[in-house]
Parts: sequence; C-alpha cells; structure tokens
Amino acid sequence: MGKLAVLRLRPSEHRRIRQGHLWVYRDELELLPPVLEAGALVRVETSYGYNLGIGFYHPTSKIAVRLLLWDNAVNEDFFVARLERALALRRAFYGESTVYRLAFGEADFLPGLVVDRYGDVVAVQYLSAGMDRRSSLIISAIRQVLPSVRGIVAKNDSVLREKEGLPREEAILWGSVPDCIELAIGRIRMHVDILSGQKTGLYLDQRANYELVARFARGRRVLDCFTHQGGFALHCALSGAAEVVGVDSSDAALALAQRNAALNGIADRCRFVQADVFEFLKAAVARREQWDMVILDPPAFAKTKQHIPSALRGYAEINRRALQLLGDGGILVTASCSHHISEAMLADVVAREAQRAGCRIRLIARGIQSPCHPIYAPMPETAYLKLLIYEAVRLAAPYFCTI
Repeated sequence: MGKLAVLRLRPSEHRRIRQGHLWVYRDELELLPPVLEAGALVRVETSYGYNLGIGFYHPTSKIAVRLLLWDNAVNEDFFVARLERALALRRAFYGESTVYRLAFGEADFLPGLVVDRYGDVVAVQYLSAGMDRRSSLIISAIRQVLPSVRGIVAKNDSVLREKEGLPREEAILWGSVPDCIELAIGRIRMHVDILSGQKTGLYLDQRANYELVARFARGRRVLDCFTHQGGFALHCALSGAAEVVGVDSSDAALALAQRNAALNGIADRCRFVQADVFEFLKAAVARREQWDMVILDPPAFAKTKQHIPSALRGYAEINRRALQLLGDGGILVTASCSHHISEAMLADVVAREAQRAGCRIRLIARGIQSPCHPIYAPMPETAYLKLLIYEAVRLAAPYFCTI
C-alpha cells in the first residue's frame, strides 16, 4: 500500500472519533483532500497530527470517511482476520448452526459490509464504495473463512448504496446459488428465497425474539402483522398457539410462509392473508374481532430523522388498533427496526394509545436485535431494533359513590 492522503479534522472535532466512532463527517474535516476517487484509502488525523486510523474516503457522501481502525494494509489477510473474529463470536452463541449474520458492518469493524450465511450460501451487501471496490478480496476471504460455502450472491438493493453513488443490483458473485434453499433455524425448518427475497433472505435480527415471543403463544389465537415469511407466526404455532393468522402485503413472502408452515407440520393452525396491514387492522376493529395476541413487526417507518413525525403517527395507528383487538390478559408484541425511533419513543406511543383504546398495559418483556447483530457501544447507529411485549389489562372500573 502506497503513501496515503492525510485528512485532518477541525480543532475539537476529534473527541467522538477518539471514543471509537467510525464515521468522519464531511463538515468535520479541516481541509478537503485533493481529488480522490470513491473508496480510496486515506489516513485521518486530529488537528494536531495524532493518528486516528485509516478508512475509506468518499468525495460526495455526508460520511466522508469510514474508519477501519489502525490497520496498515487492507488486503485479503485483513478481511480474513476480521471475518474470523466475527465468526468466533457467532460460533460462541450459535454453536454449529450455519444460519446467522456473519458480518454486521461497523459493529464488526467492517464498515459498509454485511455478510449473511444461509448454510452453504452467503449473501453480501456492499453499502460503501470502499467495500464495493474490494469485492474480489472479500469473496476470497469468505471462501477461506467458510470453506464449505458453495455460492456467494450480492444483494445490493439497499437505498444506502445510492448515497455512495453505487447502483442497486443483485448478482451471483461466485459459485452456484439455488432459487430456494431449506434450512434449520433453531427448531424451525424454513424455505429461504435468497435470490428474490427481501433483505438478504430472512430477518435474522429477530431470531432471538421469535423464541421470546413464542413463550406467550400457547393456547392463544395469534394475529401476526407484517409477517413476511412467517417468522413469528411459525414459532407461535410450533409453541402451541391455537390459531395463527399472518398478514402481509407480499404475495411472494406469504407463499413461502405457507410452504414453511407445511414443512413444519403446522399448516392446519396457520393461515396467511395478503392485505395492507393498516386496512386489515381497521377492518378487524370495525368487525369487533377479538384476539389473544397481536404481533406488530413493521418495516422501518423512519429511515431518516425527517421521517420521525410520520413514523410516530404510523406506530400510533397500528398499536391503537392492535390494543382495541385485545381483551383482558391479551398480549401485544410491538417492534421497531428504525434507529431513529428509540425504545422510549415507542413505549410512549404505546402508553398513549393504550389510554385511547381504553385499556391499561404492563410491560412484561423486551427484546433487542439478535447476537449476530452486535451493538458497537461507541456507535448508537448500530442499535436499531427494539421489541416490547405488553399485557393488556381491562379490569372492571371501580364503583364510586358519594354520600
């Protein structure tokens, strides 16, 4: 690696980086560098010349540099070392399982890189120009760290790529990738559509929460909203739910959910409905339906800070209607995968809407993203998923008399 361009921060702009944050914003730089192409390696220093590490530079993105800590070379050995460290963490938690997120970007010190493992197939997302330019090194490193892998596919359909000037595209990068594969995820077997499914195939960030939520499902009638491929629905049915209905707007996802129900021998207790969840809940309330458990796992309503007000309105509507469907002792499971919506904000919405729905609630459990999505403490951006489980309380109102 030749001599790197050096970028210096403005005075007093180094504290966040010294504490471990891996993003350097454009307005924090003292001087913009000479012309450098997107993804070029640069060295970042404080205003007084202290080395903060090397990283990938981008000439137009708001995030000017994504730091890689203090490595001196970014080659195949670099990626092998980072992926082996990440793999050791997953194996410590998941044992011999071969389904997990192997690399979670900044939280695994690989900013802009996501790697998901589905048995013998790996799906990657390059969310930065620096990672995109080094695809061949990453592919070689994955093959070295996971020698049993037979295919690697790029699922580069994230809108975040557009901020880096990268096209949204999908392609098989190496080997062969079947249209659909069958995997064991804990006690559930699932067909996974790697090539055309949402994200990289499954919502692996909810994996631990599937089991947590399923503990409350036995004997209950469960309504799973935004079910996708049936993660919560299937776990609830397998845990003894009397009936499960999953609702989603995607026909393709629901078709896989139905196949997965049959695969696990629970199709007789699972039904999947294609509908807009907002309209479905509105109609269910109008029909005065009653459910024992309602699960809300919507897509990200707030992708930016500007979306927070509209997102809160969306969370308010679905949580209010869900609570209206629950009787005394009913269970509400509500989640948000928006980093900009904190747990406190979500809890405040639920508390307010519970009053509007005429019931009281008590929090009985909470969840976060699965361990294969670790949270890097200096970067709150890596903590995004929160899940709250409430019991609805509809006790008879006290009788007051005056003398």
